[in-house]
Amino acid sequence: MHTKYINREISWLSFNERVLQEAADQNVPLLERLRFLGIFSNNLDEFFRVRVATVRRMLLVGEDENILLGELTAEELHEKITETVIKQQKKFQGIYENILDELSDENIFMVNENQLTPEQGEIVRKYFHNKVLPNLVPIMLKQVNQFPMLRDRSVYLAVKLSKSEKPKEHTYSLVRIPGKSVPRFLVLPQDGNKKFVIILDDIIRYCLKELFPIFDYDVIEAYAFKITRDAELDIDDDVSKSFIEKMEASLKQRKKGSAVRMVHDREMPEDLLQFLLKKMKFGKRDNLIAGGRYHNRKDFMSFPEVGEEHHYYKGIPPLSHPQLKPERSVLAQMKEKDFVLHYPYNDFSDFINLLREAAIDPNVRQIGLTVYRVATFSKVMSALQNAARNGKQVTVLLELQARFDEENNIYWSNKLQEEGVNVIHGVPGLKVHSKLAYIAREEDGKLKSYAYVGTGNFHEGTARVYADEGLFTADPRIAEEVSKVFDFFRLNYKHHKYEHLVVSPFVLRDHFSMLIDNEIRLAKAGEEAYIILKLNSLVDKNMVNKLYEASSAGVKIQLIIRGICSLIPGIPGVSENIQAISIVDKFLEHSRILLFGNGGDEKIYIASADWMPRNLNRRIEIACPIYDEQVKEELRKQLDIQLMDNQKARYLDRDLTNRYVNTSTEKKCRSQEDYYCYLKNRYNGKEND
Repeated sequence: MHTKYINREISWLSFNERVLQEAADQNVPLLERLRFLGIFSNNLDEFFRVRVATVRRMLLVGEDENILLGELTAEELHEKITETVIKQQKKFQGIYENILDELSDENIFMVNENQLTPEQGEIVRKYFHNKVLPNLVPIMLKQVNQFPMLRDRSVYLAVKLSKSEKPKEHTYSLVRIPGKSVPRFLVLPQDGNKKFVIILDDIIRYCLKELFPIFDYDVIEAYAFKITRDAELDIDDDVSKSFIEKMEASLKQRKKGSAVRMVHDREMPEDLLQFLLKKMKFGKRDNLIAGGRYHNRKDFMSFPEVGEEHHYYKGIPPLSHPQLKPERSVLAQMKEKDFVLHYPYNDFSDFINLLREAAIDPNVRQIGLTVYRVATFSKVMSALQNAARNGKQVTVLLELQARFDEENNIYWSNKLQEEGVNVIHGVPGLKVHSKLAYIAREEDGKLKSYAYVGTGNFHEGTARVYADEGLFTADPRIAEEVSKVFDFFRLNYKHHKYEHLVVSPFVLRDHFSMLIDNEIRLAKAGEEAYIILKLNSLVDKNMVNKLYEASSAGVKIQLIIRGICSLIPGIPGVSENIQAISIVDKFLEHSRILLFGNGGDEKIYIASADWMPRNLNRRIEIACPIYDEQVKEELRKQLDIQLMDNQKARYLDRDLTNRYVNTSTEKKCRSQEDYYCYLKNRYNGKEND
């Protein structure tokens, strides 16, 4: 008997395979395909730092975490992950080599140290001495008593120095490739219409003899490798330290976390590889993966702009929402009517304009914001600082435990407090993942509430590439309950009753279970019953079982799940009424939209939460009902268009085939482009065109 669940880690690897499909897709512009290789590589690094590290801890301790393992033991899961990753890495290398060939056909050449002309060699040598060499500090391994602590995610060159006449006389050295102080790529001068790019690793290889001038070795070989470390933070319980002090100490420790993976050049000599493994105490359960010549391919995400226009996706100009008139107050327009912005089709600067206006409006008394991730140079944070300078009471719930953004959040915490902002560092025992803004304005002697409820972070960088929703509302049913949430952040002992907002971990699970039960009742009564869920991840076993129960009762369920999906559609007698797709395209699908048929009076919600145990049990998340009919229509249309996608949608199935939705006979529908066109026509009054 087959299991009814797909393991979350294996499902995640299948999602990353969909990213790899984009890199292989000949219809994707050439340099965008290279960028998708970078995204794949970056995703895989984070997967090892977090998820594989968790599985490894389970192996070491001998206990299973409360995660959905399907039918796999921890040992089997670890082996399956390793096997899958090795297959994907081979596929990656093949795609990369094809892209290099296609770049050559387009007169863009990635050259290595052996392919440089004498003229290019002189340029590289000069660049090496001026820019690179000052950042290099080789470590002679046979001269040190203790093997150095290698940095997480840094690329190293393992160097073997020997003599051609006496090859047994050799020594080893380590050279860390500078990751931040020197760009990873150097664009060389054009030769006619030919363009040349060399990677930093090969610049160092070209000048290796100049890096070791005092030795008389005449054979110097360099092979790249990198270590991935466990990213789990171990926060101590010393009551004499502030939470920020504990976080800062934990972040330093993270850099020394145990190694969970070593990726190395498969051409590395066996003696050098074994020397490194012995010194680093790599065991049989550690992930040793033979790869290509280069690592940290995530840097392809910022490959130099050397291509022509057709090598990139055509940019889309953000659409101006017809309800937002630049010459009018944003708050006044919110008061008239709810509206929603769909990023990146709309401009995130409209939200920043709301904060700017609130910062200078003499009648605004309070501003509140939840922060999980923000940009390094954040206009959102600047607006909040300005609001505090203007005497507003500003409260920021700043989640210090936003994984991999902790240092940036600590920085902003200090900056905000310097300006007098009331900064709250989360809620004890719970992460705050909700995306809320609150403004209180004095009107007619009373405080009027305005609110913003979103599905994505207040991050102007990711808002250009993440597809998210942001509701602007002055509806007291929503806005006054957002005020209550901020009241809870300030005083955790004050629990409120929410009639409209759905808040986890308190009621979100029960609320949506109740809505599913309602569809089950309708189906059993012979009435039309249906559910459409758009989520990033569907992992929670109880919610999966509830959807299975609904399917068995005859409820039609359509799922749009970008990432992990533990539910298996199409199981006879269990999930025959469930269809599931995943869309991976130029923008990252990040919004959560939940729709329930409700006997013809459809209920629609936007949410910050996926259906994972952490979101439902251990985080403050918000799902917000949509009451405005026009907003409901726009969100419903988004779901309809995505369900028709036959260009970038893949079926989610038991075998993780990532098979594209049939494109042969139907009219082409690419949902991201089609939704942009829908909004453009709607805003121009041509929505039926």
